[in-house]
Amino acid sequence: MSQNFFEITGKRIKLRDWTTSDLKTYKQYQSDHHKWMELDAPYYERSTEAETDEHLKNIAKRITEKNWNTPRRRLIIADLENNLIGSVSWYWQSKATNWISIGITIYDEQYWGKGIGFEAFGFWCEYLFRSMPDISRLDLRTWSGNTGMMRLSEKLGFKQEACFRKARIYKGKYFDSIGYGILREEWNEGLSMQFQF
Repeated sequence: MSQNFFEITGKRIKLRDWTTSDLKTYKQYQSDHHKWMELDAPYYERSTEAETDEHLKNIAKRITEKNWNTPRRRLIIADLENNLIGSVSWYWQSKATNWISIGITIYDEQYWGKGIGFEAFGFWCEYLFRSMPDISRLDLRTWSGNTGMMRLSEKLGFKQEACFRKARIYKGKYFDSIGYGILREEWNEGLSMQFQF
C-alpha cells in the first residue's frame, strides 16, 4: 500500500488520488439521473444509495489513512482547477494470466467531445503498462450504444477483438457487446510517447 499522494498532470486534466472534497461531488454524480448513466453500461442495475454511501465511507477511510493500492485501481479525473469530473479504473479479467480490463467515465458532460477522455485514458494506459510490467495487454468492454467509447478506443490504438451481437438490452432494444484490446508492443510503438509523465 502506498501512502504518497499520486498525481499525473496533463495539458487539460489531472489523474490523481481521491481527496475529501471529491466525496460530495461523487455522490451527486451517483444520485438522480445524469447523462453519463445512459452510456456507462445502462443495462446493469445502478448502486443503491446505501451501497454508494458504504463505498464513500470506505474511500473516506482510505483518504484518512492514506491507504492506496499500488498500482492504483482507480484514479480521479480532475480538471486543472482540481474539480472531480470523472474516473478511470481497472479490474482483473484473469489474475492467473495477467489480464486486466480498464474503464473510464466522464461524469460531467460539459467535458465530452473535447479530448479530455483521450488524454485521461492515454495517461491511464501508460501508467498501467509502467506499473504492471507483467501484463501484456489492456482491454476494455463497451456496447454499440456507446459510440463515443468505441471512437476513443480506436483513437488510442485499441483494436476491436470481439463483437457479441445483440447481447445487451437497453430500453427494450438489443445492442452488441464490444471488446477492444491493445498489446504492450502496440502501445509502445504507437501513442506511448505522447503520454509520458
